[in-house]
Amino acid sequence: MTGIAEPKSATFGRVELHPGVSRLNMSTFYFSAFISICLLSFVNLIQPYLLTEILKVPLSEQGSVTGAILFWHEMVIIFTIGLAGSLSDTVGRRLIFAASFLIVGIGYGLMIQAGSAWQLIIFRMLFAAGAAGVTSMLSTVLADYVKDRDRGKANGVQGVMNGIGAMTAVFVLLNMPEWFKQSGMDSVAAGFATYYTAAGLSAIAALLLWLGLKEAGVRERAQPKRFIELITGGVRAARDPGVLLGYGAAFVSRGDLAIIGTFLALWINKHGVESGYNAAEALARASIIIGISQLAAFLGAPLFGILADRVNRVTALAVTNVISGLGYISLFLIDDPFGGAMFAAVAVAGVGNIGTLISTQVLIQQQTPADIRGSVIGFFGLCGAVGILAASKLGGWLFDVWTESGPFVVFGLLSFVLAAWALVVRNDIRPVRE
Repeated sequence: MTGIAEPKSATFGRVELHPGVSRLNMSTFYFSAFISICLLSFVNLIQPYLLTEILKVPLSEQGSVTGAILFWHEMVIIFTIGLAGSLSDTVGRRLIFAASFLIVGIGYGLMIQAGSAWQLIIFRMLFAAGAAGVTSMLSTVLADYVKDRDRGKANGVQGVMNGIGAMTAVFVLLNMPEWFKQSGMDSVAAGFATYYTAAGLSAIAALLLWLGLKEAGVRERAQPKRFIELITGGVRAARDPGVLLGYGAAFVSRGDLAIIGTFLALWINKHGVESGYNAAEALARASIIIGISQLAAFLGAPLFGILADRVNRVTALAVTNVISGLGYISLFLIDDPFGGAMFAAVAVAGVGNIGTLISTQVLIQQQTPADIRGSVIGFFGLCGAVGILAASKLGGWLFDVWTESGPFVVFGLLSFVLAAWALVVRNDIRPVRE
C-alpha cells in the first residue's frame, strides 16, 4: 500500500514554513504587514488635519471628538473582529484578507467627504469593519505559515515590515497634504487628494493579496461550525493561562498603539497650531517626532523577535512591558513636545511598544490549537479592540480635561501591571504542541 508523502517545507531566510506554504505566499504576507500598518495607522495620523482644515472643529474640542470617533470605531471592531477570524476558519484567510482591504479603501474614500463629525463617525465605522478583518488576519496567517520554533524571528521580520509601513505613513503619506499644497492646491483639495491616494493603495493591496496568498487549505478549513461555537471556542480557550495572559496583553498593547498613533499626533498638532503653525505644517513637525518612535520600533523589532525565540515568551512579554511602561510614563514629564526630551521619550515608547506587540503575538500563536486558531486570534483581536476602546474614551477625556500626556500615563501603568501578571503566571504556562 503506497503512502502519500508529506510535502517538503520551504524556508524563508532562517524561518521554516509549514508544508504547502511558498516563498511567494510568505513574501505577500510580509507585504501585507507593511501596507496594513501603513494604512491603518495613517487614518489616525491624518485625522487632526481633517478635523482642523476640513471640518473646522475647534482645538478645545478635538480630544473629545477624537475619543468619540475611536469609540465607535472600536465598537464596530468588537462586533466584527471575532466574525472575521471565525469566518476565515471556514472560507479561508485569503478571501477575508483581500475583502477587508477593499472595505478599508472604501472607508478612506468616504471619510474625506464627511460634512460633520457624525458623518465622519459613520464612515469611520465602515472603515473599522475592514480594519477588523485586516488585524485578525495578520496574526492568523503568520501562525498558519510558520512553524512554532521560528515564530519569534518571523514576528520580528513582521515588526520590521510594520515599522517600514509606519514610517511610510509618517514620512510619506502624512506629508502629502503639504506637498499637494505646494503644487498649488488649497487645503481642502490637498485633503481630498491625500485620502483618495490612501483609498487607491488599499485597492492595490487587496489585489496583490488575492494573487499572492495561498488558497484555503486543510490548516485553515476546520470542520464547519456555527458562528457562536467558534466564538465560544475562543472564550473556552482562556482556561489556558497563557491564552488568558495573551488576551490581557492584547488589551494593553493595542491600547498603547492607539494612544501613540492618535493622541501623540493630536498633541503635536494642537501645540503646533497654538504656536502659529497651520495644520499641514504642524503635521509635518509631527511626522518627525512620530517618525523617531517608528524608527526605534523598526530597529528593535528583529532583536525582540530573536529574544522571543531564545527565552521564555512570557519572560519576553514582561521585559517589553517594563520598557513600554517607562517610555509612556516619561511623556508626563514633557512640557514642550517639540523639545529634545520628546525624542528620547517617544523612542523608548516605540521600542517598548514593538517589543510588546511581538511578544504578545508570539505568545498567543504558541498557545493556540490549530483547529480553532482563527477563533482564538479573533477573540484576541476583540480584547485588543476593547483596549483601544478604553484608550479612546478615557484618553480623549484625559487629553481635554487633565493633560495631553494623560492617556500615556494610564497605559504606562497598565504596562507595569501586565509585566507583574506575566511574572506571576510564568511557571504555569506550557506551550501547545502542534
